[in-house]
Amino acid sequence: MSLKFSSFASGSSGNSYLVKSENTTLLVDVGITGKRIFAALAEKNIDPAGLDGILITHEHIDHVRSLRMIAKKATKARVYASGGTLDAVGGSIASGQEYVVRSGEPCDIGDIRVIPFDLSHDAAEPKGYTFISGGRRLTIVTDTGCISPEIEEHITAADLLVLEANHEVNILKMGSYPYNLKRRILGDRGHLSNETAGEILCGMLRARHQRASVEGEANVLASGVPKVVLAHLSRENNTPGQAYLTIRNILFEADFYIDKDLTLAIADRDEAGPLMEV
Repeated sequence: MSLKFSSFASGSSGNSYLVKSENTTLLVDVGITGKRIFAALAEKNIDPAGLDGILITHEHIDHVRSLRMIAKKATKARVYASGGTLDAVGGSIASGQEYVVRSGEPCDIGDIRVIPFDLSHDAAEPKGYTFISGGRRLTIVTDTGCISPEIEEHITAADLLVLEANHEVNILKMGSYPYNLKRRILGDRGHLSNETAGEILCGMLRARHQRASVEGEANVLASGVPKVVLAHLSRENNTPGQAYLTIRNILFEADFYIDKDLTLAIADRDEAGPLMEV
């Protein structure tokens, strides 16, 4: 058994991800048009009516744009989100289709166990998610201005980590955004920068190596190096090349190397990506 992941779109203008096991198919966020989501599902030979769940991180439009449409087509799927998020999107979901998630309380959807955790973002009870199936773990962390110890634990244990690298700090500071918007993005309830993402990855790798030295490398690193996908890049304040360069340099300074200690990919803002498997 394995977990599979595909990004349908990832960026400030829209986000949607596919998480799939052998028997269960989930969407995480539906922040692009329904037409684009249906096309991406069709490319993977997935019928919307066969979706088992729709998980929402928070209520901002770039994460819920087509929620009403997708929820109607996904006739057997429930919509999983925090109480605050469900209140904020009120009316988009049929009565009885909602499922309230709470941080640290696992819920099982088919053969996937889902563990929600708190994010730090200017939204109503935003959540990140870890998905576990067949002993494999996938964690999605975007739209958070800082990383708590709880999030660190989820990141360190992930076989595949989807991590926000929203902006390059100097590009944002020198750009055309209004001052208040810059402060919001840079704040503790905003978005993670390339620089912060690089530091997070260094911390993840240090923690994994420390665990390996205590518990035995075979137990901790048996699955190979972690796979990382950079996500939610800003169109105005970042580029894939800039994100890769900044993070590569931060890793290098800490004596970690891409393709040796981790693999690194970047989710496209507008195009659906291939299925990744862990």
